[in-house]
Amino acid sequence: MPIFRARNWMWAEAMDALERVERLHTKSFEPRRHVGGRASWEPPVDMLETDEEVLILISLPGVDPEQVVTTIEDGVLIIFGQRILPPELRTAVIHRLELPQGCFERRLPLPPGRYDGVRRIATNGCLYVGLHKSPAPGGRR
Repeated sequence: MPIFRARNWMWAEAMDALERVERLHTKSFEPRRHVGGRASWEPPVDMLETDEEVLILISLPGVDPEQVVTTIEDGVLIIFGQRILPPELRTAVIHRLELPQGCFERRLPLPPGRYDGVRRIATNGCLYVGLHKSPAPGGRR
């Protein structure tokens, strides 16, 4: 009998964990109101820092990277754009739609410092942004 209780407890814990993950997933793609009052969703990102630059990888499958705008304001990287269904899919019967559509915006506080160069590369459904660190007065980054 103790093994049965342990399995039920483990199963209940696993189900609770799955429900929490599902809530987080749903919440991360919920429309939000951002600057300008427009509804938007937030793409997932990875941000890494090396001695030379800050690297940001933004997951944007189906988004034309040339239509994504990136700006830096008050130490915050702002990424915005729009994912639009292709015209041939606009009249299709939708059986499942998990990729959020419409406007997106993501605001990422940057590590302290100055940046003097920006690289943008589209790769494998992601937009890669590299911010080159500018040496501070006195030669330190």
